[in-house]
Amino acid sequence: MNTTNKVSQTHLSSPLLSGLVYALSMMVIGTLLTSLVLLLSSTQESSLTSLTAIVHSVSLFIGAWVSGKRAGSRGWYHGGLLAIFYCVLLLVVGFLAYNVQLNFHSLRLFALLLSAGALGGILGVNTRK
Repeated sequence: MNTTNKVSQTHLSSPLLSGLVYALSMMVIGTLLTSLVLLLSSTQESSLTSLTAIVHSVSLFIGAWVSGKRAGSRGWYHGGLLAIFYCVLLLVVGFLAYNVQLNFHSLRLFALLLSAGALGGILGVNTRK
């Protein structure tokens, strides 16, 4: 009798859900690294807005890349849709937790995230084998 142990692997079938998981994971890692940079260096908190934009852009780019790679087609669509979900999630968390209103700075950040998401999705589709 030959028994084989099958290891179950969790595979997210939805490209948007997997991209959102990757984007949020990268956001947590980026937030921790930003906190360490602020703690261990003489970086001022006034540069926090630019560091936040960089962390969000990079994490959404990686998430959109994964989403486009898993989708296999229409990378700009999947990356842009992921960016919209990500921005709505940021807006809801910011409003509920910190009472932050929608302003010009957040609209500028959302436009940057939309372009980073679309670009990440396009590159993700083109890196698929």
